[in-house]
Amino acid sequence: MVLFDLTGVGWSSEDLLRGKNPWESDGLSDAWRCEIHRSRLIACKDMHLHLKHLTPFLLLAISPFAHGFVVPNQQARAPSATSKTKVLVLGGGVAGVIAARTLHEQGIDDFVIVEARDELGGRVYSTPFGGHVVEFGANWIQGTQTGDGPINPIWELAQKHGLKTHISDFYGSLETFDESGKADYVNLFDAAIQNFDEYVSYTGERLSKNLVDLTARSTYDYIGKQPRNAREMAVEYMNNSNFTFEPEAGGFSDDNILSIDQRGYKTFIQQEAKTFLKPEQLRLNTLVNAVEWSASGVKAVFSDGSSISADYAICTFSLGVLKNDDVKFQPEFPDFKREAIASMTMGTYTKIFLQFPRKFWFDTEFGLYADTERGRYPVWQSLDKEGFMPGSGIIFVTVTGDYSERIEALSDAEVKAETMDVLRIMYPNVTIPEPLDFMFYRWHNDPLYR
Repeated sequence: MVLFDLTGVGWSSEDLLRGKNPWESDGLSDAWRCEIHRSRLIACKDMHLHLKHLTPFLLLAISPFAHGFVVPNQQARAPSATSKTKVLVLGGGVAGVIAARTLHEQGIDDFVIVEARDELGGRVYSTPFGGHVVEFGANWIQGTQTGDGPINPIWELAQKHGLKTHISDFYGSLETFDESGKADYVNLFDAAIQNFDEYVSYTGERLSKNLVDLTARSTYDYIGKQPRNAREMAVEYMNNSNFTFEPEAGGFSDDNILSIDQRGYKTFIQQEAKTFLKPEQLRLNTLVNAVEWSASGVKAVFSDGSSISADYAICTFSLGVLKNDDVKFQPEFPDFKREAIASMTMGTYTKIFLQFPRKFWFDTEFGLYADTERGRYPVWQSLDKEGFMPGSGIIFVTVTGDYSERIEALSDAEVKAETMDVLRIMYPNVTIPEPLDFMFYRWHNDPLYR
């Protein structure tokens, strides 16, 4: 099963065994590398770019998160109905910004980044909340550097631009709960980690035999490692949702670094864009309706009726946008790309923030709640903790996938009531006040992300 590919090269189980993680929302560990392979641009940090060898329309590996580089008061420029440039970069997330930077580094400055929002970045979405700045989207840098080994390029940028961070201790600073309240089942993580190792080993066996890949759920079931109760489900959920590749598996390190910068996590990409990008190379507040491409070039048509033509285009739209046909590509992509898009699912990761007048919850960084319904408000994280945002009164809970889509169909009041119900189950002997503030983002219903 192809996990992450719109370029024809592909993310597979073999890639996972080598340490590539298509679901690393913040590390983007391989998204900056690129090569020219059979006239396809994949994305790279150190490529020597020869545009004459590329096809006019290129799909860049999708960057799922980022949000930054505010250009105050800049609206979508109103050029003539049709403009012309050498290279169009469609989408201003991390992938789009670094693609543009790579062009600049190779002496190609005749490009325009087209971004639908009023600032660059995608899903690194920093927002004010309760007198602080929190992150709706990307929040962690997954893996930094081990010894003299390769450095995570996101970590490199974070250091370069002075991002304030703190290590997240997912398993060493954890308290566990179930429907009876506080309940100690941390010991189950050892079994969950062993189950994951067996899952990876079996996946490798299938790969070596050229057998059809299985989903993670199917593989766990087949090897007899499916969770049997609410606690096991919760532990498996947290273990599989927060996996960072260690150096021996091809990663940078096993560190998880949380951004607590009150400028916003977006600072790393915001400041990097400022090092090379000129105002005339950026068109914000511009929604792409259609992309027409052929051997002679590319034209992007926008919602206001204007367009930009180019010799080449690099597309960094999210998988969700591509799956929902929010942008019409004329002609359609070739079969192998359409098959890759159809075979993948866009993961939705939702953080629900609550602020209270006082802290009443665990003193650890994380709390894990085990419910008989898998994925029901399981992973809680305190920001009101020394080294993070002490005194903030802020805690958030994460839901993903189908459960994220479920809560997006509810009102804010309904979601708040459900999260409060869970907190009162976790703390049956505490009188919990109503939150001062409550907020979450509906990623799945946003046509720019899906």
